[in-house]
Amino acid sequence: MDTLQGMRIFTRVVDAGSFTAAAALLDLSTAQVSRVISDLETHLQTRLLHRTTRRLALTEAGERYLERCRGILDSVAEAEAEASGAHLKPSGRLRVHSLTGLGTEHLAPLAALYAERYPDVTLDFTLSQNRPDLIEEGYDIAITMDRHLPDSELVAQRLGEVYSVVCASPDYLAKWGTPHHPRDLDQHTCLLLQDPTFPEEWVFTKPDEETSIKPRSIYQVNVADALANTAKAGLGLCLLPSFIAAPALREGGLVRVLPEYRLRERSVYALYPSRRFLDAKIKAWVDILKEELPRRFSNDDDIVAMHSYWAI
Repeated sequence: MDTLQGMRIFTRVVDAGSFTAAAALLDLSTAQVSRVISDLETHLQTRLLHRTTRRLALTEAGERYLERCRGILDSVAEAEAEASGAHLKPSGRLRVHSLTGLGTEHLAPLAALYAERYPDVTLDFTLSQNRPDLIEEGYDIAITMDRHLPDSELVAQRLGEVYSVVCASPDYLAKWGTPHHPRDLDQHTCLLLQDPTFPEEWVFTKPDEETSIKPRSIYQVNVADALANTAKAGLGLCLLPSFIAAPALREGGLVRVLPEYRLRERSVYALYPSRRFLDAKIKAWVDILKEELPRRFSNDDDIVAMHSYWAI
């Protein structure tokens, strides 16, 4: 039997004082209400109500059961209200995954903005170079970068475009010279960022020319921030994502080399499981990303394009 429905009808019978009054309130027949109470007593193997022709009276077991039923039904009503309102007001815990560099430079500051706007949400951020299985690992949303997303049932919201530029420290260039053509990189030490999206070659493209080189490397790492810090120390040239290159150029630790080239262009996406009945806390986070990230990427572009940050 439907125990929860039985609890609802039982409490309504007690509150109404009779099967007939309860049936009218529930839009059921008196016989249907009586049968539900009988089935409930059979299921519980105890009598809940004393029935006479003039009145109903709770048994001792019925009184205890009624108290429990009220608590359970209140909890169910609260849970339903909370769940049905999840698409209306941001609340609860939001689990976000992002690639490390993008998360550090741009998403962490936006987390503060989100927390200020939506204080009823607890943010749980994970930064790594892995691409998680959202459903399997329990994330609400992932921020990723790719040239082409694989087919999946996830919703993909495009947030902007990033690219990579060649950088080096002023001290390195003072010692080893500044390359003026991609082929000049064969004479330089290059530092590599491990990136499964692209092959090891650096491909430099112009409308009438494409040059591909395989850098001579003595160092590789999987986190762009670490690569930038190593390049600042003067170990070699590197290829940095625009959002990592921009602050390093602005601070003077690196300068841009071969500034006429932009490499490894890719899109930034927010991935989440479903657009239908989208939880308000997820929608609020996506809305902030759509509002803020294009402006931040544009600021990066402006810095990277400034001649004062280019190697002469």
